[in-house]
Amino acid sequence: MIVALGKNASEATQKPRPSRSASISVLLMGLVLGSPALVNQAWAADDPATQPTIEARVQAMVPNVEAYATNGMKSFDCPGLAIGIVVDDKLIYAKGFGVRSKIGGVPVDSQTLFQIGSATKSFLATTLALMVDRGKLHWDDRVTDLDPEFQLKDAWVTREFRVFDLLAQRSGLPPYANDGLSFLGLDETALIHSLRYVEPVSSFRSTFAYTNITHLLAGRIVAKAAGAADWNAVLQKELLDPLTMSDTSYTAAAMERASNHAAGYRWTPQGTVEVPFTQIFPYSYDGAGDINSNVEDMSRWIRFQLGHGAFAGRSIVSPENLAVTHTPKVAITEKISYAMGWIIQQTTNGTVVWHNGGTPSFGAFMGLAPDRNVGVIVLSNEGNVGFPDGLGAWILDRVLGNPETDYLAATIKRATASYDKDAQQFANPLTPAPSPPLAPLVGSFANPGIGKVMVSMEGDGLVMELAATGAKLRLAPWNGDVFTASLMPTGQFAALVANSGPSPAGFVQFQADKTAKLDVLHLLLTDSQAYDFQRE
Repeated sequence: MIVALGKNASEATQKPRPSRSASISVLLMGLVLGSPALVNQAWAADDPATQPTIEARVQAMVPNVEAYATNGMKSFDCPGLAIGIVVDDKLIYAKGFGVRSKIGGVPVDSQTLFQIGSATKSFLATTLALMVDRGKLHWDDRVTDLDPEFQLKDAWVTREFRVFDLLAQRSGLPPYANDGLSFLGLDETALIHSLRYVEPVSSFRSTFAYTNITHLLAGRIVAKAAGAADWNAVLQKELLDPLTMSDTSYTAAAMERASNHAAGYRWTPQGTVEVPFTQIFPYSYDGAGDINSNVEDMSRWIRFQLGHGAFAGRSIVSPENLAVTHTPKVAITEKISYAMGWIIQQTTNGTVVWHNGGTPSFGAFMGLAPDRNVGVIVLSNEGNVGFPDGLGAWILDRVLGNPETDYLAATIKRATASYDKDAQQFANPLTPAPSPPLAPLVGSFANPGIGKVMVSMEGDGLVMELAATGAKLRLAPWNGDVFTASLMPTGQFAALVANSGPSPAGFVQFQADKTAKLDVLHLLLTDSQAYDFQRE
């Protein structure tokens, strides 16, 4: 069976993320383990001379695919879905299901635009390959030679970090390192700078840990090598234009301008909730997750990948350097590895190369079965809690003749349990300790990686404001000197709060320093990453 990467990580790889970080981490990934089901190995066992063509197999399984997809949409309350299947350099199946928005009920089709989240990472990897092709970069170039501002906490790792490490997910940093800071409005430069203050949690290149900010740096390096204004300019000129991906874009404004775009929905066990678009996330993440696309355009991307860097008779990237992006760099499990913008998985009947994507309100999956020259695209307008991943994995299992597994039944149970667990962490204690007097907590605090914050009284409560971005967190008494911290829907953060849902962003604790004064503000975000601010 195929083990699909979705929203939450298994205990064997990465710890499940709480509710606010779930809306961050769905751009990213985690393991979703399927349960065993009936085995259907007929295609693998037949005499090759008597087997139908792959295209005929796919056409024969279409009714089952559509039934499975439709049932999954009901289980997950997914408003809209689009599926594409490529065989032998042709898009042989493309269909939309459901609606672009519950309001109005306009149907999804193969040209409907969705956010693809972290599926963008394969595009970033390919632009690196392009720059290597042209001699602008080398895979083993030291990152500090290309960007002297780059720094991690460990000086040796800083010196040894190479271009091929930027996307390899083996930095030694904690999973999703400092991603939560983007939800507080920190820009690309500040996010990259902030990595120098992060404590490593494993040795360099030894352990899989998914990060995004290293991809911002990779995009900056690509743009500099290409002499372009930014990474998206390289994406447009070098990939989207040659592949005639004319509907694909990379901003919130472009998505909203498109006449045929899906509205995004946040998933809850009680049903999906429509949310607005926001440039902050995922678009501020550039090559880590900013692409909007549809099945027809993404089929060209799949054809290009299966074509070893060529499309419509034209070579765009060399087969050798594209292959580097498909080469495993770090193990996730015994049979799954991370390459560069792709996951490489060994299955019963062949290798699968794939990646998922998710934002708070969209989910995507793209997968290749290179030995069969088959590719699958699944796009949905619902935050990725495992539906597109499970559906894509199920289709590829059937293409390969792998054991048949009902991924979706197990996934919906896991998503519901995770949602309930996340909500419980903010439940009020049965016997909370009284809060300290609020007035002495007011003041200015500073953290070297984030900058200054001001804690002030608003009404009868506290508000913490980041000087660099204007983000405000309302601090509500929870237990003694611990407060919940909820992002306030002000200015550019209003849409972000709607995307993230009602749960707080984390906790704030006022801690005593050596003089017994409450002069340390400890911010713990729901991704389990903590930041200390010292009173000024």
